[in-house]
Amino acid sequence: MSQVFLEGFLLQASLIFALGAQNIFILETGIRKQHHILVSFVCFLCDYFIIMLGVLGTASLLEEYPQIKIVFGILGISFLIYYGLGKLRSVEQTFNPHETENKSNTLIKSILGAITFSVVNPHAYLDGIILIGGYSTKFSELSERVALGSGAAFYSLIWFLALSSASSTLMTFLGNPRRMRFAMNFAGLILILLSARLGVDVYSWVMDSMNDPALVLQEN
Repeated sequence: MSQVFLEGFLLQASLIFALGAQNIFILETGIRKQHHILVSFVCFLCDYFIIMLGVLGTASLLEEYPQIKIVFGILGISFLIYYGLGKLRSVEQTFNPHETENKSNTLIKSILGAITFSVVNPHAYLDGIILIGGYSTKFSELSERVALGSGAAFYSLIWFLALSSASSTLMTFLGNPRRMRFAMNFAGLILILLSARLGVDVYSWVMDSMNDPALVLQEN
């Protein structure tokens, strides 16, 4: 079980590193010290909900429609390759805190901002539901899928706290094109390797479905 938890941890590590809207918002609150620890926890709770929605939703559908497992697996492979190649092709990325629009210093607006950047974010659903949810289909036990999702969510918590608490140090790292390219390439390689591993599993599922007597009877 700990190995599955670690796999989810590494999967999320490879997905979350790119500077999306959510990460930029967390960086800004960390730099300006605007309830940055609380904002990190709110973002983590939103990610955890979305990831569990993908993992548990996929699990429940698979019980009634096993064929969906193959579809979600293929979607998972597609997004793993898409994001992996995107990171391998990525170029210099920088962060400018003045580009963000949220300038609130109030607690309520900081919380609302964290929810907005976490929930109103298409990449959160692509990563949490389609990609992680699809990847979780490789595990037959519900407890394993939950462990995968928990590992992914746990990395989100660590990452958000690191961004908000050490934002000034991270700015030096993220502003260096060579280091950024290395980190993005490393994340891209992880995604490509995971896509290959999931591809082997999906192939075996297709072979099993073709040899399933129940499916043959349905077709006839």
